[in-house]
Amino acid sequence: MDFTSTEDLTARAGALGTGLALMLICEDDCEIASTVRHHSDAGFRQIVLAVPPGITVPPALPEGVHRLTLDRRPDDMATTCVNALIAGRPAGAWTGYVHNAEYIYHPFAETRRIGEALAFCAEERRDAVLTFVVDLYSGTLQRGQNGVDPNDAWMDEAGYFALARWSEDGPVDRQLDFFGGLRWRFEEHIPWERRRIDRVSLFRARKGLRLLPDHRLSDEEMNTYACPWHHSLTGCVASFRAAKALATNPGSRAAIKAFRWDGSIRFDWQAQQLIDLGLMEPGQWF
Repeated sequence: MDFTSTEDLTARAGALGTGLALMLICEDDCEIASTVRHHSDAGFRQIVLAVPPGITVPPALPEGVHRLTLDRRPDDMATTCVNALIAGRPAGAWTGYVHNAEYIYHPFAETRRIGEALAFCAEERRDAVLTFVVDLYSGTLQRGQNGVDPNDAWMDEAGYFALARWSEDGPVDRQLDFFGGLRWRFEEHIPWERRRIDRVSLFRARKGLRLLPDHRLSDEEMNTYACPWHHSLTGCVASFRAAKALATNPGSRAAIKAFRWDGSIRFDWQAQQLIDLGLMEPGQWF
């Protein structure tokens, strides 16, 4: 199924059914096939590729993968495309989003599929899953490379921290601003509004819900890291996006000679590694 515009997606998104659907935002050609494969294997039955002009997608896509053809690249492609999908989904339908070269992990992904994790969340009366972006980067960075190498992927073992999230009325209940990874180590090259690594990547659609430009949702309870009575399940987004930007943007590529440091470890593409490092919470009973 192909969608010819965001308006067409909203009008016909009901054809995707009530099951889990993922919006994959294709910013460039990098690792689109591996991103589709990872999420298809994880249990995302419906995947919509948002494709702006000039982006080439693999010719052979698995069943359940659809294309949203954009006639131009919106100023904020993530919010534009995700909100178009939300507006057309049935109330309560689980919905997610990632960019290309990003990979969602949920607790015990080696033995449990994403549907099981989200069913657990629904039983716990949670309508969203907070995720933390774990920056991945290639072990070596040479001139002209984009910092992406799935066969030699590294991540930061240390350097993650959280600060209170404030509103006009003071600290926000059960919400924190999380930082770390490449966005922390190379913060001089990252605009301050893009340094946070917390993101609500999975949520249940409802009328009027909106994804905001800073990766929060318009419903404040969906932005919380836990419910009031116990720990909630969280996930991770293993992402080459920051490395790719730092390695290719003119303002940073000449200044950065390498991404690896004393706090780097190899990423083994396993959810258990993220749990062991304290970057993912399995929840009270999952």
